[in-house]
Amino acid sequence: MTAVKLTREYPAIALAACAAATVLTLTGSGTATAAGTCPNAAPQNGAAPDWTVAGTTGNASVIGPTDATAPRVTVTAPFSVTQTQVHTLHAGDGPLVPATARVSVCYMGVNGSDGAVFDSSYDRGAPVDFSLGGVIPGFQKAITGQKVGSTVAVAVTSADGYPSGQPSAGIRPGDTLIFAIKILNAAG
Repeated sequence: MTAVKLTREYPAIALAACAAATVLTLTGSGTATAAGTCPNAAPQNGAAPDWTVAGTTGNASVIGPTDATAPRVTVTAPFSVTQTQVHTLHAGDGPLVPATARVSVCYMGVNGSDGAVFDSSYDRGAPVDFSLGGVIPGFQKAITGQKVGSTVAVAVTSADGYPSGQPSAGIRPGDTLIFAIKILNAAG
C-alpha cells in the first residue's frame, strides 16, 4: 500500500493506492463511519448535468449525487482550470460548515487530465469523516460555508490540489481535479 497525502504538510488524510482502486484512508484518530452509506447506483442515463464548466482546456460536467445515486463526472480531456471553481449543485438546509469543522462526506474525485476516477467513497459505499484542516485547499474551499445536506462540485487547480502530483494516485504535477461531494454532517 502506498500512501498519497491529501495535505500539504501533514498526512491527516491520505489516499492509498490498493490493488484495484485508490481509496481514502484516515490516519491518526480519523475513521470511516458506518453511520450512513454512499450509494453506488449510477445516475439515470440521459440525465442533464447539474453543472458544466468550461476549462482553459477541455470541459467537465457533473451530475450531482442524490440519496439513491452516486454522482457522474464527465470530462473532455485534458481538462484544466486556472482558478479553483466551486458550484453548489443542491443547497442543503442544515447549519453552515465552518472552516474548522470535522465533516462526514461522500465524494468522488476525478482527474481532469484523463477523466479517470482516482478516489470514490461512493465506490466503497461508506462516507468518510475528517477535519477540514487536514485536506487539500480545494476540498476546504468546496465545503467551508456550505450547508449540511448540500451537494457541491469543485474544479481544483493543481496549486489547490497536488502541485507536485501524487503518482500513486495517477495525479501528475499540474493536474486539475474535479470533486463531487455530498455533505452529510459537520461538527465544530
